[in-house]
This record gives sequence, structure tokens and C-alpha cells, in this order.
Amino acid sequence: MSVVLSRTLNVSANLDLTLRRSTATNINASIVDLRVTGMIDKHPEWFPWPDENRRKSAAFVVLCMSTALDLPLEDCIELLTDGGNDAGVDGLYIGDVEEGDFVVTLFQGKYKVRDLRGTANFPENGLQSALRTIEILFDPYREVALNERIAPPIEDIRSLIVDGYIPTVRLVLCSNGARWTEQADVRVQEAKQVCGEQLEVLHFNHDAIVRSLQRGPHVDTTLTLSGGIVAEDLNFKRVLVGRIPVHEVHRLFEEHGDQLLERNVRRFLGQANRINTEIRDTLLDADRSPNFYFYNNGITAICSRFDFNALQRSDHRVRLQNLQIVNGGQTCKTIHQTLSDHRACGEESSVLIRIYQLPDEAREVVHDITRATNSQSPVDLRDLRSNDELQRTLALGMEALGYTYKRYRDEAGVAAGTVTSGMVAEAVLAVWREKPHQAKFRRREHFGKLYDTIFKDLNAAQALLATNIFRMVERRRREGMEAPPNFLPYASHHLAMLIGRELRREPGLAVEEISHRNFEAMKGALEGDGDRYYALAVESLDGALGAYFGEDRVHRMSLQQLAGTFRSGFFLKDGLNANGPAPA
Repeated sequence: MSVVLSRTLNVSANLDLTLRRSTATNINASIVDLRVTGMIDKHPEWFPWPDENRRKSAAFVVLCMSTALDLPLEDCIELLTDGGNDAGVDGLYIGDVEEGDFVVTLFQGKYKVRDLRGTANFPENGLQSALRTIEILFDPYREVALNERIAPPIEDIRSLIVDGYIPTVRLVLCSNGARWTEQADVRVQEAKQVCGEQLEVLHFNHDAIVRSLQRGPHVDTTLTLSGGIVAEDLNFKRVLVGRIPVHEVHRLFEEHGDQLLERNVRRFLGQANRINTEIRDTLLDADRSPNFYFYNNGITAICSRFDFNALQRSDHRVRLQNLQIVNGGQTCKTIHQTLSDHRACGEESSVLIRIYQLPDEAREVVHDITRATNSQSPVDLRDLRSNDELQRTLALGMEALGYTYKRYRDEAGVAAGTVTSGMVAEAVLAVWREKPHQAKFRRREHFGKLYDTIFKDLNAAQALLATNIFRMVERRRREGMEAPPNFLPYASHHLAMLIGRELRREPGLAVEEISHRNFEAMKGALEGDGDRYYALAVESLDGALGAYFGEDRVHRMSLQQLAGTFRSGFFLKDGLNANGPAPA
């Protein structure tokens, strides 16, 4: 009898322990853990280490980078820098150079594999280590031992700094727990006093990831506006203009987050600039914050329907269906972040809001509104170009060849047989237009100043072949080779160009002669003889560098010097093309 009772008590105790553990587990942390585990199971080749903790930590950082930077998972594998001599940086992303500035986003991950309560603060020692790292990495004249994954991008950054470009550093501290403590925040404030506007420190955790995963096409909500409003019908559409308190903006983003920005062509993370800093400083200034309305261009939103009490004179509550913010996303995100950090600020601040009620089928109108309202400052124009004739024609051509062309950034992830407009632009500019330095370092202009250069007279076969060449080069670079030359981490776009030349030279084709008629043959040649093409390109590039700089000097060049070489057009003009013009 006592044995039965003992077993019963043991079962009861185990059940109680299980229930307590279940209660202690944070739902969002569990969801993220499932995503992390699923990523490792689906792509074991991405995380080849035997240690489970390291695999999960790396997968978590990849998930954070993909979510925060709005990039496919497979692209974020390339951004991993985790390993010995990584300077405490687990992931690194270099943004495009714009008006003399560029943004670098550093990720450091702290993942608790066994503890899914989601309550542990980000460790202060990890925070301090990351801040010390920034002082070292962004000084181009300080020596530091780095592993082969992080050394090339760091020296790329240092080369830009030496050339006079100014970095803004986004330090993203990722964890499946809570933000660092108030005591640790003193370290952040001290670092910001030294670095000023060039440093921003953010916490990114399981809750932020789940909010992003939950993004959907519809946000139905109610907004409380201050004062009077103006509403009228116009060409079978409706418009409402009013004033929204900044604390209402904060509440809206607390509830819906980036789900509100699905159609917005600007991304907050990685787009830090002086305007965001001025917005924050105005909100924190007790004398200026009441006049915030007059300093800001406002928010433009669209919806499928809005309703309000027309008999009311002021302070209306407006019900909205399918709300989306198409301009003012950076304003909203900066307001949300500032008020999250400083709850007491902005009590008297408000901002202009324009709400357009549009029918669901009016996508072209949405496109035009988004483009027009975002024309006041430089933006990523990829989404804005997505509906023009060149893009639609490419999509039809690729469909006929058995491929899917993603014109919009917010479509599903990149699967087999799918190419994105951004991927095509970069590959075509490097391979067929023979401007590899612009393909890599002027991405923000691919759908702006360089748009016609890239897409005019481009057919689907040419676009797909260029993309396949560039993908092959990147795959072989990742796989590595025996005794790889020191320039390899910077040379993908130049190698792709050289392979494109060789692929055309053998059948004697000009770029304009590539079409659906010879696409399969050229694709087959590339796939069947890829090793030879790649080896020839590496050998040719090595020889051109030796002829340009001298054999002895090339092998003694620092990574900084190599990064600068491939960023400049002089080597392309006087080195690779020195023996005559590039092939037609």
C-alpha cells in the first residue's frame, strides 16, 4: 500500500512540476523557440556545430536579423559572424552609402536555451562588451584580431571611414528575455554621450519577433483625434484631416506595430538619420514639444472605410478598417520608441494625420499616393517601381520560363524558382551592364538613378541568367576553395561580370541576343561547367590585380585597401578593362 501511495505522490509531484514549468513558459518565447528549432531541422547545413546551445544561439540571431532587417533567412546566414575572435558581434549588416553617411547594424544575441520564461534581463556584461567593441571596430587605425567571417566586412567599414564616409551604428541586442536593467542603461547613456547621433542601442526580443510574424493585411482600430476635423468626399473617395496626439500614436504602435507599415516603402531599422533624432529631441524638449505639430510633415494613412460621429464638434473617435500608414512611418516609429523610453514626454504634442478611404481595388491609387507622399526625401524605390510596365513585362516573361518574379518586398519568402526585383537589379548591373562596383555599393539607386540603365531593354532570359550567375558565384564563395585569394570576400560582383563575359564569348553572343530561344542552353552551360567558369574568373581577376598593382604588392595589401579597390571604378576602368573596351 505504501509503495502505491509513494508512486501516486511521485506522479502528482511530477505533474505539479510540469504544470509549474508550463505556467512559467512565455508563449511568445515558446513560439520563437519552435521557429529556431524548425530552422535548424530544415537547414542543418547552416548550423554545422555539434553543440546544441551554439546552434540555437546562431539560429536565433539569424531569425532576429531576418525580422529586423526585413531580409530572407538565407541572406541573413551570410551576415553571421559568430565564432572565435568575433569581437562580440554575432551578426553584421552594412547599409548603403547615402549622402556621405551609411548605417551599420551590429547584432549580439543572448539566447537562453532552457529558460523560456522570457523574464531574464539582457546581461550587463554583454552590453558593456558590445559597447567597448564599437570603440575598437570603428577606429580604422586600431589593430584587432578577427575571424575570417567578420574581418572582411569590418575592413570594408574601415575603408569607407578612411574615405571620409560617416557611419551610424545600430547596436541591436537580441535575447529571449527582457531589456537590460536601469543600472545597465547608465552604460548606454555614457556611450551615447561620447558617440552622439552616431550610436543607437536597441533591444530586440521574442515579443518583437512574434509581433512581426503576426503582421497581416488588415488592421481594424479606433483612433481618438484632438480638436476639429475636416472630412469630405472626393471623386468617389473620402478624405479626413485631423490632429492625433503622439500618445495615441504610441498606443497604436503598441497594439499593432509594424503591421501598420506593410505598404510603407521606408523601413525604420537600418534607416536611422538626423530627422529621426530631431523628432526625438523635440519630443523630449519641454519647451518645444507643445509645438511638435508645426515641426512635422505629418502622417498619411489609407483605409477601406472610416466612420465617426458627424454631429460631434471635436475630439472625434474615428473607427477605421484596414488601416495602413503609407507615409510618416519613421515619424511613428520614432514617436513610439521615444515614448516607450520616456513615458512622461510629449503630453501636449500632436501630429497632423491625413486618412484616405479608398476602395480595395484602387491599388494603383495607393501606389501613386505612396510614391507622391514619399518623394520629399530619398527612399527605397523598389516598391514604387513594382507596377510599371518594365516590371510587369519581366514578371510575364519569367512566368513563361517557369519562374516567379517578386516585384514587391512584402510578398512571401524566396522559394526555389523565385527571384526578386532587387536581386535581378543587382545581378544585371554587375553582369550585363558591367558596373559591379555600382551593383554592390549603390543599391539605393538601383530603382532610382540607375533604373533605366538596369531595366531598359532587359528581357526575362537576360535577367534570369544574370541572377543565376551571381547566385552561383555567391554559393561557390561560401563553399570556399583551397588557398583562397585574399580579395575573394570583396569580389563577387566582379567575378560575376567576368563569368558573364566568358559565357557570352564562347557562343559569340551580345547581351541583346540572349533570349528565351537560347536561355536553356546557356543556363545548362553555366550549371554543367560552373567550376571552370568560376576558376577562370578568379584567375583572370587575380592576374588583373597583379598587373594593376604589381604581384608582390597585391599579396601584401590589407583588407582595407582591397575593399577600397573594389568599391572604386578606377580598377574596373584601368585594370580589368585596360586591354580594350568591355564586350558589347
